[in-house]
Amino acid sequence: MKDNAASAANSGKFADPRRTADGSERARVALSRPETLWFNTGTLCNITCANCYIDSSPTNDALVYLSAADVSDYLAQIVERGWPVREIGFTGGEPFMNPEMIDMARLALDAGFEVLILTNAMQPMMRPKVRAGLAALNRDFGARLTLRISLDHFDAAEHDRERGTGSFARTLDGMKWLRDAGLRMAVAGRAQWTGSDSEGRDGYAALFARYDFDIDAHDPATCVLFPEMDETVEVPEITTACWDILKKSPDSVMCASSRMVVKRRGADAPSVVACTLLPYDAQFDLGPTLAQAESDVALNHPHCAKFCVLGGASCSA
Repeated sequence: MKDNAASAANSGKFADPRRTADGSERARVALSRPETLWFNTGTLCNITCANCYIDSSPTNDALVYLSAADVSDYLAQIVERGWPVREIGFTGGEPFMNPEMIDMARLALDAGFEVLILTNAMQPMMRPKVRAGLAALNRDFGARLTLRISLDHFDAAEHDRERGTGSFARTLDGMKWLRDAGLRMAVAGRAQWTGSDSEGRDGYAALFARYDFDIDAHDPATCVLFPEMDETVEVPEITTACWDILKKSPDSVMCASSRMVVKRRGADAPSVVACTLLPYDAQFDLGPTLAQAESDVALNHPHCAKFCVLGGASCSA
């Protein structure tokens, strides 16, 4: 499991949730527009990537499987709290390792939400029972269901360098099945490995055209190129003064619009965390209920600065 403490490159920083290293008031973000509730379905994955922010693998069950009953409870809490959520997201690990993934997605779709599932589109998704379940969801709910495929690079060798030999081909096989089944797809790549933004998008566009994938590579919502999360790189802390300096609003940061439900190994019940990127850091655990999860979040981690405020990234669609 990753150690989310600041690295030596950020020594002295991100230590106090109230103040930055120079004594300035640390920026905080309120849950001002709750649009997405994420569920981490468990950290188990069918592969081990070279750089996985959550250390997913075939053996890491630090976050255990959520159940359909867990999801149902939080969907009811959304209604009770009056959150204007439009989207339910499922991430992992590999969500299709969870035996209740199809049931959890159907619960969210039945409740009227859009659903986004993050997947590597490999063997767990390609099991006959899962494919039948996805086909049924597509038949019943159509474009309200999107699968975002992890495709780190548009070049097979570069992608396989991260995810293992042959993984690019297996992911493409899954994408071809999704294409033929008529399911809506998006793609998530890694910005720092694809050259400039335009070069990266042109590369993905050529790949999508080659296989007739209905994905707009030049739309940041359907082809998301994430900044890399590297805690060995020095990043600035975000103070309250930064909003004006950077000409950004706290409302633009991911924790203004989303929360994530996780269940830790050995825990009696799930918890709600402030950020999809920080499931292990205790300071971002807000408690077991959505009511408790309405509290403000201190931007007290390098990811807050590099990925969200400066990188402008969001895990949502």
